[in-house]
Amino acid sequence: MKRLSLRLRLILMLVILATTTWGIASLLAWKQTSDTINELFDTQQMVFAKRLSVLDASTLSENASLLKTKTLVHHNRGKQDDDALAFAIFTADGKMVLNDGDNGRKLIFNYQGDGFVHAELQGSDDPWRLVWLASADKSHIVAVGQELDYRTEMAQDIVASQLMPWTIALPIMMLLMALLITRELLPMRLIAVELSQRKPDDRQPLTTRQVPNEVKPMVTALNNLFSRIGSMLARERRFTSDAAHELRSPLAALKVQTEVAQLAGDDEQMRNHALMNLSDGIDRSTRVVDQLLTLSRLDSLSELDELEQVDWPGLLQSSVADIYHKARSEGVEFRLDIQQTPKSIQGHGLLLSVLTRNLFDNAVRYSHRGSSVTVTLNASGFSVEDNGPGVSDEFMPRIGERFFRPPGQEKTGSGLGLSIVQRIARLHGLTVTFGNRQQGGFVVRVRWP
Repeated sequence: MKRLSLRLRLILMLVILATTTWGIASLLAWKQTSDTINELFDTQQMVFAKRLSVLDASTLSENASLLKTKTLVHHNRGKQDDDALAFAIFTADGKMVLNDGDNGRKLIFNYQGDGFVHAELQGSDDPWRLVWLASADKSHIVAVGQELDYRTEMAQDIVASQLMPWTIALPIMMLLMALLITRELLPMRLIAVELSQRKPDDRQPLTTRQVPNEVKPMVTALNNLFSRIGSMLARERRFTSDAAHELRSPLAALKVQTEVAQLAGDDEQMRNHALMNLSDGIDRSTRVVDQLLTLSRLDSLSELDELEQVDWPGLLQSSVADIYHKARSEGVEFRLDIQQTPKSIQGHGLLLSVLTRNLFDNAVRYSHRGSSVTVTLNASGFSVEDNGPGVSDEFMPRIGERFFRPPGQEKTGSGLGLSIVQRIARLHGLTVTFGNRQQGGFVVRVRWP
């Protein structure tokens, strides 16, 4: 049954359920009707026997019979059954003194006491229900009987008349049920058709206008999945485009320097200069690739996991230690000023280390020899200040854009460092602002709630 479609399974289960319910209801109706008819006719037999028991049997001749009821009103008697009721009156010693002229003549005297018994008539094996009742003076005994098949046939007629409309209505109801199920499942079929015709890069959400409430969560989940897949494809295309754009020039420069080294021949100075430029180009390409991969991984994150308590003084001290030797080699003094220890926040320690290292690396890279970089930590955040050339007000709004580097920069770079900083900050709910110092230089401020 699991191989059948949902529509067929629903229809089949509802048909079985309706048929079973109809069958159980029919059995209950049959039992209730039979019980009611037996109670009714038992009462009728008892009332009839009581009336006969008050007759004066001494005036009756032995074995007297009434006229047969079927001969009464011969041409217009309607439907009349001779086994509806039969009676006979016996003397105390078992002699029949009166009967109804029909089946009453076949009653066999077998009085065991007042009450109901099941018995058979003389010359017949059909079961009858008899009630025996003695008169008040015990001079005669009345027997009133009724064939059980008569009661059964009447119960069948009543139940059949009740169930006939349902017998006709049940197939119609099944058909309407199948049509309604097909109609209600049509939106799911339409969604399946839409999915089969959907292009791989289509990010349009599936319509939920006519979708049942029970199916809407699944459609909503599919729409969210399409959105995530679309974002992933967009990131991959952007990464490919960015990598092609940023690596084209360094790779071309590497090729030129390689050719220069090959053409240097015995000129050791030219060869060493070409090899130095080649090494610098490799370092720059490696840095660009690392930053592209880092930014691509950050773009794929919608929320952070594996969070921990961030110890800002320890984190900044560790990042300063990582950049210290580079700063010394560039002739830049690096200072860390912890004015206040802020409350710890939940964050991703590795990503926050990437944020601080990018800020410190930029500060050292664009500072002049003999200048200084100051990192100041207080209760609401930290700042990184350098004595570099700063950024003109015209280009300040574009700081943080991918691959943007203000004109006139002497140092090489990819323009991705501050983009990475902003992305990590947004993931942690931090605020990053850029500006120029009044006394000259550039300052980056990182604030938390």
